[in-house]
Amino acid sequence: MRVFSNPVGSGSLWFDNLATADGTAIAYDPQARTFLPMPPFCANREIIGCNWIAPEQGAFCQSCAMTALAPDPQIPNAIPNWAQTEAAKRWVLDNLGRWNWFRPEDPGVRPLFHMLADGLTPAPMGHVEGVVTISVAEADPVLRVTRRQALGEPYRTMIGHMRHEIAHMLWWRLSLRADFLDAFRATFGDERTDYSAALQRHYNDGPPPDWKQRFLTTYASTHPHEDWAETTAHLLHLTDITDSFVATGLSSPELPSPGWDPYSETDAERLISVAASLTVGVNHVNRSMGLPDLYPFVLSESARRKLAFVHDWLRRGAQGR
Repeated sequence: MRVFSNPVGSGSLWFDNLATADGTAIAYDPQARTFLPMPPFCANREIIGCNWIAPEQGAFCQSCAMTALAPDPQIPNAIPNWAQTEAAKRWVLDNLGRWNWFRPEDPGVRPLFHMLADGLTPAPMGHVEGVVTISVAEADPVLRVTRRQALGEPYRTMIGHMRHEIAHMLWWRLSLRADFLDAFRATFGDERTDYSAALQRHYNDGPPPDWKQRFLTTYASTHPHEDWAETTAHLLHLTDITDSFVATGLSSPELPSPGWDPYSETDAERLISVAASLTVGVNHVNRSMGLPDLYPFVLSESARRKLAFVHDWLRRGAQGR
């Protein structure tokens, strides 16, 4: 993620800022990729702290307009959890916008989001034909860590959930192209195999013994759909980690050039190699504070090949080429 210029003075702004250091109200324009010191602000600004501009006063911003169903405000903590969930959505949508997904120049359909709060039973997460369902309860750090430990996962965040579930929607969009499915099946396998049976087998028997040589995560080994979603999420992780590293002015001999833009990189192997090298260094910094690794994953040759496949399709898919 980029670091942004202050439109009314000196200093920098971060993606989630609602005001400058001197208190001037600002909002982010995702089309121009800059902050503006003027309305119209999103109608959700006072409700959930949305900091994007709107097309007109009283309207929703581009991101909030994609939320077709908001959580029940009567459920405890639903609104603060929803606020954090929408913030994660804005972050991921802006990442994807760097490859022109869901911007005005993208001719395809946009995702719709159903944001659900946990009631008597946990809310589901998933995707069906353009509708992404997200449990806002996952914004609660205690609940999220509890579920991460119960499932034996090394990483679980709301941005991670957004990247994974939106990845399913991206697959659905790409599957409408005549040239995508054969290429996908040659790389990930046949997604027409029984998904429910594959999921049940995964939870009953666990991943295959050689999963580390073939997949990024144990969950990716469940089914080609989940392998795609996990791989796509990881491509977004790695690209954004690298972009954020560059944006903050840090340097590394691994970077191809000063000010290099990872989202403009056409060579997938170069992007993946640079990102992998940077995560090793950042993991080491985290350990100095007794924190878990920022990116606790190992990229096998199979995983790199799949990441390169996703990179190729995400860079060209939104334009319909």
